Amino acid sequence: MRSLVVAEWEDGAIADATLRVIRAASERGVPVDALTFSPSMANAAACIDGVGRVLLASDDIANPETLANLLQHIASDYSLIAASHRTTGRAALPRAAALTSNAFLADITRVVTAQRFVRGLYAGSVVATVESTSATLFATFRTSSFAPASATGGAAPIVALGYIAPFTATVLIDRQAAAQGGHDLSSARIVVAGGRGLASKENMDKLGALARNMGAALGASRAAVDAGYAPNAAQVGQTGKTVAPDIYLAFGISGAIQHLAGMKDSQIIVAVNKDPDAPIFSVADYGIVGDLFDVMGELEAHARATGDAL
Repeated sequence: MRSLVVAEWEDGAIADATLRVIRAASERGVPVDALTFSPSMANAAACIDGVGRVLLASDDIANPETLANLLQHIASDYSLIAASHRTTGRAALPRAAALTSNAFLADITRVVTAQRFVRGLYAGSVVATVESTSATLFATFRTSSFAPASATGGAAPIVALGYIAPFTATVLIDRQAAAQGGHDLSSARIVVAGGRGLASKENMDKLGALARNMGAALGASRAAVDAGYAPNAAQVGQTGKTVAPDIYLAFGISGAIQHLAGMKDSQIIVAVNKDPDAPIFSVADYGIVGDLFDVMGELEAHARATGDAL
């Protein structure tokens, strides 16, 4: 049997999240195919190292219901159908699993064997190893837990799929993406996050500028989002995004358990807070007790002096 990865297209290229899911699927030890939705997308996917075959579907698959119908038609050819744990995968794959009477697993963080996987439960407080007995497993993968496959080096054949009638009861009106310092928050190598301690949207914007200069993505605590300092797309935590970057810098974030659930798997956590008893210091590898604006100023000066991202 084979694995199928639902590809995503961002800024004229295959999304980094898709490259990471392809790498994750390849760890099962079976051939990996990619599902694409335009000729340019198919040509790019064909070059990815590790992709055995590219499926080219119609480019009018605009909603998760239509994508689920398509996956229902081809599910019997695959033992795993995977996507990143983002909007497309979270919306379409559970529907396809229900249509085919198969299992769905969300937010997988590690591949143990071809049918055994690791995922977090209860906001990451429990780590479960789950084995699937479904003929076809539908699953989303936490992209920050896997390295990306190389976008070059492959030469996969492209196979055109038959037409699937679109699901017309729902219609996509508009799609908007919130910019996060030029980097996708879920898969960024460096995340700079701000909390209520920033005290204003203007200061959060300054932190966003610092993040861009550092080559990082901007994140925020729920308190900062609720206060209007940052958009919902920037929220990190139990009710926001789960991230696991190489470096997580937290400015003015106290460290509520809901926020820690979304970032505690980061490789290195640096916390800046004026309260020495802030809970975030319990998970931080490095802590600075002091004025966050002084620290931001030092980092800004360093970024200007070097002219390079970290």
